[in-house]
Amino acid sequence: MGKCLHGQAVNPPVSPSAAGSLGRRPAVFMDRDGTLNLPVIRDGNPFAPANVDEFRLFPGVPAACRELHDAGYALVVATNQPDVGRGTQSQAVIEAMHDRLRQLVPEIERIEVCYSPGRDEAQPDPRRKPEPGMLLDAARDLGLDLTRSWMIGDRWRDIDCGQRAGVRTVFIDFGYVEQLHAQPEFIVKSFTEAARIILAQPESRKLNPAS
Repeated sequence: MGKCLHGQAVNPPVSPSAAGSLGRRPAVFMDRDGTLNLPVIRDGNPFAPANVDEFRLFPGVPAACRELHDAGYALVVATNQPDVGRGTQSQAVIEAMHDRLRQLVPEIERIEVCYSPGRDEAQPDPRRKPEPGMLLDAARDLGLDLTRSWMIGDRWRDIDCGQRAGVRTVFIDFGYVEQLHAQPEFIVKSFTEAARIILAQPESRKLNPAS
């Protein structure tokens, strides 16, 4: 069975007491492959890039993330990387991609990763999407308010994960052959469109009036 690891926080975790005194922040949780970076499409299904050279962000992602961050949202990536658990990809390559992602989008506060293979497991790993564990762990460690948070993703697992964690969801529809299991709040065609929808919500405008 593959190991499911916590992400690395760019900033130190907020203690429960500090979170209580400062007030819990809302977050935008983001899938990685097909949401922030371009996937590799085979037979109508998306797959993760195989190396850092293949790791390329969609146009507009850094600017959209900057706008979400400036509006007051904590940015957290939540990504399944089962090829590590299956032995077909190295953890070092995944970590190199995440180093590159942090360089391109320094506003990302935390990257949560699950390496569980997701196959033939007696019980689902609680951190592997569609289970909500990665979001719940980040919320606990960073002092996040899930009731005011969002999940953006391009797969049914992302939408199910967000709903199980109690956040609102935005689905990026690329017309994959798979079907949604749950209905998201919004369906869009790009990450930048998802960010615009979140920023247009009344509560977003109240987070940081100076932004």
